[in-house]
Amino acid sequence: MLNTFQNKTHAAIRPSTEYVTAEKIAVVGLGYVGLPVAVAAAAKFPGAIGFDISTRRIDALLKGEDATGEIEPERLKASGLTFSTMPDAMKGCTFFIVTVPTPIDNQNRPDLSPLDKACELVGPALTPGSIVVFESTVYPGVTEDYCAPRLEKYSGLKRGSGFKLGYSPERINPGDKEHRFEKILKVISAEDAESLARVRHVYGSIVEAGLFEASSIKVAEAAKVLENTQRDLNIALMNELSLILDRMGISTREVLAAAGTKWNFLKFSPGLVGGHCIGVDPYYLTAAAEGLGYRPEVILAGRRVNDGMGAFIAEKSVKLMLQQGLNPKTAKIGIFGVTFKENVPDIRNSKVFDIVREFKSYGLTPLLTDPLAQSSHTMHEYGEEVSEAHLLDDLDVLLFAVPHLEYAGDLAGLQKKLKPGGILVDVKSVIAPSQRRSDIVYWSL
Repeated sequence: MLNTFQNKTHAAIRPSTEYVTAEKIAVVGLGYVGLPVAVAAAAKFPGAIGFDISTRRIDALLKGEDATGEIEPERLKASGLTFSTMPDAMKGCTFFIVTVPTPIDNQNRPDLSPLDKACELVGPALTPGSIVVFESTVYPGVTEDYCAPRLEKYSGLKRGSGFKLGYSPERINPGDKEHRFEKILKVISAEDAESLARVRHVYGSIVEAGLFEASSIKVAEAAKVLENTQRDLNIALMNELSLILDRMGISTREVLAAAGTKWNFLKFSPGLVGGHCIGVDPYYLTAAAEGLGYRPEVILAGRRVNDGMGAFIAEKSVKLMLQQGLNPKTAKIGIFGVTFKENVPDIRNSKVFDIVREFKSYGLTPLLTDPLAQSSHTMHEYGEEVSEAHLLDDLDVLLFAVPHLEYAGDLAGLQKKLKPGGILVDVKSVIAPSQRRSDIVYWSL
């Protein structure tokens, strides 16, 4: 631990060209996190390598196509990155940035197998003096206690004398064109002062927003899981509030508008909490706590609330159908938006499919559509097909789950897909009262 280090925030550092070009960068994992990091690194570090195990992903990137939508084709083609699926391509690199996913299993336990695989791939490329910086979200101790022994095994080198470790938690917000990698303050950490200086120079040359130096790797790891756990709990509070207010017949949107007039009110909203960050990271923290004999109460309570929202929305929709005299078994139900959040194509851990599963438990089969999600992906992940939007007309129930910009531009057209007297379920309360059809039933969280 770096107990002698003081936490510092730096403006973006502009190291000398000689120092910058001395490092050869390899970024391992080219998803939402890794690709923006790799492209930014390539702009400052000639010969940077972008590595991924997916041949499909690499082939697309070589054509200038980014399925995540994070990097524009022109910028990708001009990046100068060398893309590869061959681990040997990383040989000769001195600075490795690991950005592989850290999911959970079906028991909500951390699945560290992607990190294990990354260590297996990176290890043989390490040479004395190499540094490995992990950006993957983990619980405190994973970098030093889990990854280091594996890197030692696969490299034949010893941590400290052979290679060094660093940790810099990712802060990518998929679909957010304003808060891009270079524009977000970066937390950095390393195992000693020498390693921290190298991490500072590399990230300082590509992150315009500046750096914050954590006092240790474990502090940086804990900070990351705290960021998303805090957001998860705040949304859970809003979701629980919506469950209560719905029983009272009070609009949550109107309550939040009124409460939001107070200067220090935190403006969170109810909704589905999925994806590979907020819906996953709290389980990493709780797993670590339980390993120490402490069972978290507040964090797990928030997770239970958020994980149950899909089922609640489906159940509420069925109740609304019955109240309107509709037969749920014959009603035509359309769900618009299936990705885990708006304006991204990623369907991983999308809670919209919790709604679908709950509908199916009632014997109902909703139709799904999404302008960004690919049917081949939804079939592979969930066994569900995504249809073209024009096939979802004359609906009894329209469940507006993910408000992509494409939908926001024509909310009137979206509502035309409902029959008179139909039910509009607006999960995120996007459609204002003045925009709603007067001949339909409206409900939102």
